[in-house]
Amino acid sequence: MPKRIIFLTPYPNGKAPSQRFRFEQYFNTLKKHNFEIVTRSFLSDKTWKIIYTNSSFLLKSLGIIGAFFRRFILLFSLWKYDYVFIHREASMIGPPIFEWIIAKILRKKYIYDFDDAIWLPNFSQQNAKFQKLKFYGKVNHIIKWADQVTVGNDFLKEFALQFNDNVTIIPTTIDLEYVHTIECNQNSLPINIGWTGTHTTLSYVKELIPIIKELELKYDFTFTIISNQPPDFKFNSLRFVQWNKSTEIEDLSKIQIGVMPLTDNDWAKGKCGFKALQYMALKIPSIISPVGVNKTIVNNGKNGYLCSSSSEWKKRLEELICSKELRIQIGEKGQLTVKEHFSVEAQSDNYIKLFV
Repeated sequence: MPKRIIFLTPYPNGKAPSQRFRFEQYFNTLKKHNFEIVTRSFLSDKTWKIIYTNSSFLLKSLGIIGAFFRRFILLFSLWKYDYVFIHREASMIGPPIFEWIIAKILRKKYIYDFDDAIWLPNFSQQNAKFQKLKFYGKVNHIIKWADQVTVGNDFLKEFALQFNDNVTIIPTTIDLEYVHTIECNQNSLPINIGWTGTHTTLSYVKELIPIIKELELKYDFTFTIISNQPPDFKFNSLRFVQWNKSTEIEDLSKIQIGVMPLTDNDWAKGKCGFKALQYMALKIPSIISPVGVNKTIVNNGKNGYLCSSSSEWKKRLEELICSKELRIQIGEKGQLTVKEHFSVEAQSDNYIKLFV
């Protein structure tokens, strides 16, 4: 008889990168090992579609109220499951009521997973009215009550170990077999430099704008931004592509140089290097900031570049723009790194161990 796992998630299936690339892509592997998978999101599809827009506060509030009601009703069926897996939080706002009930009243063990420094205040301007209800400090309690904790990097592990001794690092991974199955074409012209991410991290790109404008005076290239919302800045080579799940990998494969600038702070140190991993999986040579796990993913000058200063960013961008051979060489080594350490195949055994 298959064992049953219920995944309590903030967002509907297939919508959020943190869910898609931390555990959703392991569902087929778990099913092959005789596990039955059930997912229950806090936000409904309808509320998800408006939560990060400028829709009315009333509509968002009604969606959140409905989410709390569904979560409460769900508690009465948790006895049916062998494992409870909570990603980030059982409810997106408010204190850890559901985690407390699960652990202390229902006496149900749960696995807790997070992939960002979510104990730090971080919110979109569209939802600033809700930010006081986030209860960022609840993360400490959710970690403490968990049977085991999974995190994406060493920085997050160090934080979690303050409250729970049973902490495992499982890096955010790439599916090279079914998802990231194509590669970039380094023969296309003009060269396409690119960045991908959500609107919440678009601000990091701004530090590259002076460098891009300098390079525009010497070279013909495109700078593509793939995101859920267009940027609030402009420069001559800028091209915006609306993020679309069905074309995501195809759109990414058109990038020939991938960039991932970050500010060196605790929030950035909690990031799991996902942008860089996506680039590398498609043989896109990557230039990234040496912040947090990025320093573990990239061996500078071998499988990518780590750049701290404007002069370094300009130098590496210029080198890659001018040399197809270098782009191919760095891209191939980057993909090998993903295959050996950051792919679903490489981490599947570690993931299965969470449930046996």
